[in-house]
This record gives sequence, structure tokens and C-alpha cells, in this order.
Amino acid sequence: MTPGRRRPWLLTTTAALITAAFLLPVYWMVNTSLTEPDRILAETPQWVPAPVTTENYSTALAAEALPQALLNSVVISCGVVALTLLLGVPLAYALARIPMRGSGTMVLALLIAQLPPSIVLAAPLFILERRAGLDDTYLGLIAADTTLTLPFAVIVLRPVLRSVPRELEEAALVDGCGPAGVLLRVVLPVMVPGLVAVAGLAFLIGWGEFVFGLTLATEPAVQPVTVLLNAFVGLHGSAWGALMATATLISIPVVCVFAIFQRFIVGGLTAGSVKN
Repeated sequence: MTPGRRRPWLLTTTAALITAAFLLPVYWMVNTSLTEPDRILAETPQWVPAPVTTENYSTALAAEALPQALLNSVVISCGVVALTLLLGVPLAYALARIPMRGSGTMVLALLIAQLPPSIVLAAPLFILERRAGLDDTYLGLIAADTTLTLPFAVIVLRPVLRSVPRELEEAALVDGCGPAGVLLRVVLPVMVPGLVAVAGLAFLIGWGEFVFGLTLATEPAVQPVTVLLNAFVGLHGSAWGALMATATLISIPVVCVFAIFQRFIVGGLTAGSVKN
């Protein structure tokens, strides 16, 4: 066999190994959730649970706070998506279409804004939201999570908007559309893949955010489901079975979002890479 024919197999094997390495924690999470509680910490790891049990899922579903926590996460994640698009689309459009001084600096500032981890932002946001009366509220958590998603949204949508031909907007202006009408009726329908990509990733960030949910909300009535995972970690031990079962349950929406919108997310992230 020639080297040229062996190369695809080498690339495929390498990609498979890398994928397996990334999926190993996910597999171990599901494996632990199906293992009997007294076998989880056995000296010899069980790569395949034997026997398979649903006891851990029964314990997780028996938690009284789980339905409310799931509802909180849905409300917060959907709110993050709405606020990110509401603020991100006009800002990205302004940076892409309106010539103004300092636009490059603004983009650089957005890039830098993604560097600090959320734990660095938690304390200042806590002080601001406490003074504004937004602590322990959905709105406070949605606003905090949006600080993580908004820079990413603008950076993704700006090249997408720049790839939209200006002739479409000029024709709409000639036909009598105002700037708002051009954005809503002409530009937004063209950039649907980018909007779906931003919406999907904003939902995932809002769904998986833990630090803000723990620091900005002390009431279980508004805390997201990620904070509930912390309840299974005790001072003298952790309920690993119930913890992994709950983690598996809350991972299902993430898998569904990627499975349904995978094509749009990939297409949206690359839509502005090549200008039409």
C-alpha cells in the first residue's frame, strides 16, 4: 500500500483517538450513573456497569428541588438567548456597517472581554446587582450570563454581516425601507445561520453556567440546575451516583441542541469566513 493511501487511515485513526479522549469523561459520567452506589468507589474500575441499575436516577429524580432548578435553567438560558440577540445584532450591525472612529478598538475590547474567567466578574457583578436590587432574580442571572455571551455574539455576527452584499440594503433603502426596516426585513433573513449559531451557543453557556448561579443567587427559587449538583457534594462525602445521574440528565438538552442545530451552528460560525 502506498503512503498516499495510508495517510487517510492515519488521519482517521488520529481523529478517532482524539474524539475518544474527549468523550471519555462523558462515558464515565454515564457509566457511573448506571453503577450501583456501593461499587462506584471500588478499587478496580468497572468500564461496563454490571449489573446496570437505575437507583442513582431514582435518587436524583426524588430531589424536590430538581423540577424547579430545571425550570430556572430553562428560563435563564432562554432569557440569555433573547438578550444576547437583542443587544448583539444591533451592535454587530453598527460595527460592520457604520463607519466610525474606534470601531477596531471596540472589537479588540470585545476580544479582551472574553479573557477573564467568570469568577473574576462574579464579585463586581454581585456588588452592582445588590445595589440595583437584581440579586436573587432571573433578570440578574440573565444579565450576568449575557456578559459572557455578548462579546462572542458580536465577534461572530460582525463578519457575517460584512459578508452580506451592500446592494441588498441599498435596494431596500431605495424602495422606502428605513434603517430598522432594512435590518429586520433584509439583513436578518440572510444571516439566519449566524443567528442560530449564536443562539445555540448562548443557550449552552447559559445552561452550563455555575459561578454566577452560585454567587448571585442564594435562593433555590431562582438557582439554575448546575447549582443543584453542588448539593450532592458533602463535607464528609459525596453522592457520586446521584451526582452523575443528575449531570447526565441535565446534559440531555445540550446534546439535543447540538444534534438539532449542528448544521446551523457550524455553518453560522464559518459564514463570514469567505466574503461573497
